[in-house]
This record gives sequence, structure tokens and C-alpha cells, in this order.
Amino acid sequence: MKRVVVTGMGLVTPIGNSIEEYWKNIHAGKVGIGPIRNFDTTDYKAKLSAEVTDFEPKDYMSAKDAKRMDRFSQFAVAAATQAVNNSGIDMEKEDPYRAGVSIGSGTGSLMGIEREYDKLLAKGPARIHPLSAPMVLGNMAAANVAIAFGCKGKCLDIVTACATGTNSIGEAFRSIQHGEADFILAGGVDSSVSRFGVATFQALTALSVSEDPLQASIPFDRKRDGFVTGEGAGVLVLEEMEHAIARNAHIYAEIGGYGATCDASHLTAPLEDGSGAAMAMELAIKDAGLSPADVDYINAHGTSTPMNDKLETRAIKLAFGSHAYKVKINSTKSMIGHLFGAGGAVELITCILSINEGYIHHTAGLTDDDPECDLDYTKGKGVYMPVDVAISNSLGFGGHNATILVKKYQFYPEGSGGYEKYGKSCN
Repeated sequence: MKRVVVTGMGLVTPIGNSIEEYWKNIHAGKVGIGPIRNFDTTDYKAKLSAEVTDFEPKDYMSAKDAKRMDRFSQFAVAAATQAVNNSGIDMEKEDPYRAGVSIGSGTGSLMGIEREYDKLLAKGPARIHPLSAPMVLGNMAAANVAIAFGCKGKCLDIVTACATGTNSIGEAFRSIQHGEADFILAGGVDSSVSRFGVATFQALTALSVSEDPLQASIPFDRKRDGFVTGEGAGVLVLEEMEHAIARNAHIYAEIGGYGATCDASHLTAPLEDGSGAAMAMELAIKDAGLSPADVDYINAHGTSTPMNDKLETRAIKLAFGSHAYKVKINSTKSMIGHLFGAGGAVELITCILSINEGYIHHTAGLTDDDPECDLDYTKGKGVYMPVDVAISNSLGFGGHNATILVKKYQFYPEGSGGYEKYGKSCN
């Protein structure tokens, strides 16, 4: 098995369109939620969203290329451009068939479909954009990234609802482990703050109806009433360790393990005992050759729905036993809302930044403890502490459960006994 490291990161989010801006606003506790701008919400109960602001496609691509992409693909190319630049990879020196893409979108372009359908109804089929079909398909985010950087290896669009980003990264991790690529641009993207998208989640009673941006996405709080739709992208450069060392790359962290399961029970409700999500966590920890006691921090799925937060808490207890009460937990969705396919990728980047700085952000808006959510959710303010091992959870409609374990990078010679011999802490 090859070791897999992270050498580049990029993102587009409601609280920042670069790693630096995003992390600064995480420290500041900024909440990127506000009134929906994309459409008139008069007939909607849900009034708030977490939308990306100050995004300029021209900063990442030509005007011609931008016109051939819907918003979600533009986000993906922007985040991938940041990640590639951050990694220092020179594509002209790489074998393009050893360079892959694994960027999933949970919804594709709902806004694009709405836009073209409106044209169809108002003006007839002759007025539909000639590229509307390829522009709205979910795989076009991955395809556009591959085109932008000349990646000719495997190019995947994994769709597992809210677990999309985490599964996309996990499957990229497996591909590199098994020698199928030198590096893969992996992550997730979505932009679905649309009339239809919001209406469907509202019909499920999954959305918060709060009109207070600071009280709409409040994971693990007794008053939580649903999630807030969001948009964004997160892309990481996953690279085979020896390949990264050979080009003298900066290594941010190592991907240690991946676990994926399915509840196989219900379209929207997780298993009551949390066993499916617990098994995903257990598999990721086992895959890394670690024990639950080695995990310092969990970035929870933490959607702020009454069902998810309660059952994810049960899952953590089931997977971690007594250590569940010692591990630090938070939900980044408290600040950025639910980014759907992008959520797992942005949240894993948050874990990596936490490892690099030794800082775990607080769960914004958490003030009124739910007695059924009785773990340490980093309430009130962020915490500075050593973070050697973190996991990121993503749970999707359909019963999809995915967990990535990431750890502080440490070089040790092959066959040396590795992590067990050299210890958990590393500099």
C-alpha cells in the first residue's frame, strides 16, 4: 500500500474564497448565512441560505471558458486552481495519465436546469442554450477540472448526496494507495440554492425556518430546527508520498484511513442506534491502524436537524466508547451552512488546518445544550490544543456514511514499524 499525503488545498465558501480568508473567518467565528438572494422567497418558509459572495470566475479562467460552465463547475475549477498552485505541481513535468480527478457534485446544476426550463416554457425549445446539457450534468465539475489541468487519468463524479465530497476523497485515497495514480485532485462541489432545491428540502421539513442568521444553523443545540442550504467547493491534492518527497513538496497532512457504509434502511432517516455511521468511523480508524483513543478531534456532519445531531451523537458513542466524552467535536456547518457535495471536502480541509495550527473552532450558535447531545461540541469559543489525528464525518440521504481519518504527517522508513514505533505525536 502506498502512503497518501495532502500537498495542496483550495476552496470557495460562504465565509471566504481562499484558504487564508476562510481560516481567518473561522477564527473570527464568522457566520456566512443571510437572506436568500437567488430568488424571491415570498412563498417560502425557509428564508436563509449560505451563499458564496465576491466570487469572480475571471480570476481563475478565461471569459470564454466561464461562459461554458455553470456556477458549480466554476467553483470547482477555482478551488482546484488554488489547490494546484498551493501544491507547486508543474503539470508539464507530470505524466498526465498518472494525474486524476475525483470531484463529486450531489446535485449538478439545479439553477441551470431551472434557467433553461424557464426559457423552454417562455420562448420554446429553439431558445435553449446549445451547451445546456453538458453544462448542468454533475460530472462536468470533474470534467472541467480535468480539462483545465490536462489530467488524463481516472476522472470521477461520485454522487452520494451529502457524503459526496468525503466519498470522492476516500476513493481517490484508495486509488493512490493501490498505485493507480501519482496524484488526484479530489473533493466536492455544489451550488443548488435554487427555487426547486430549496422547495424540495423545505417539503421534507429539513430546513430551518429561522430568520435570524445566527440562530438558523445551530448544530447540537436544543432549539435547532433544520439545516441551511449552502454552496461552495473544496479540492485537495492527494499525492503518493514518495512522489511528493521527490519533488520536495510541502506536506500538510497524511490521509490515514477511510470508512464507508450504508444504513440500507431508509431514504432520509439514519439508523436509530447510529450503527451505520459508527461502523464508518470504526473502519476509518482501523484502516489507519489506530484506536479510538488516538483520535483528538471529530469534525461532525452536524447538520442542525433534530434527527441527525442526536443520532450522530449516538454513533460517536458507539464507535468511541468512553473516549467519546474526551474527544473534541465541532460542526463547521454552524458557520458555512450545508454545502451538500462540497461539505465533506471543506470540512476535511478544516481538519487539516486544525492539525497544522493546533486549533479547533467552536460550534457557532450552540448555547442551549440538548440533553441527548451531551458530548464536547466545543461550545462558546475555539480551543488551542495539539491535534495529531482527526476524523471528518459525512452522512447522506440514502443512508450513505463516510469517514476520512487524517493525521499529522511524519516520515518514517518503509518497514520500520511506522506509526506504532515512532509514536502518535510528530512535528
